[in-house]
Amino acid sequence: MTTLTEGKHAGGFLIWEVLRDYTRETVTIASGAGKIAPGTVMSKITTGGKYTGLAPTASNGSQTAAGILWADVDASDADALGVVILRGPAIVNRHEIVWPDGATEAQITSATMALAGLGIILR
Repeated sequence: MTTLTEGKHAGGFLIWEVLRDYTRETVTIASGAGKIAPGTVMSKITTGGKYTGLAPTASNGSQTAAGILWADVDASDADALGVVILRGPAIVNRHEIVWPDGATEAQITSATMALAGLGIILR
C-alpha cells in the first residue's frame, strides 16, 4: 500500500490575523535562500533589504526574526517574490513554525521575542 505524506500548506500555521492586507506584504527573497516552506521564520538582510530564512549565527541582519513566510518559495537560483507576515496583530501555531536546523532554545526564544515585538504571537 502506498503511503501518502501531506506537506505544509500556505498559511497553515495561521490561527488569526487582524487583516491580511495589513499583516502581510510581498517581499523579495534573496537568491540562494533555497526552497523555503510555509511557516519558515524569515529575516531581513541589512544590505539590500531582501529577506531570507532566519540564520541565528549570522551578522548581516539575518540573525533577527522579521516575519513568517506564507507559502512555498524557491529562491535557489534567483531572487523570488514571497508573501511574509511582517506585523501583527497575528497569532500563529508554534508547532507549525519552521526553525533553522540546529537552532538552540536560546535562539528560538530570542526569535520568538522578536516576532512578539512585531505583534506576531506564537501559541
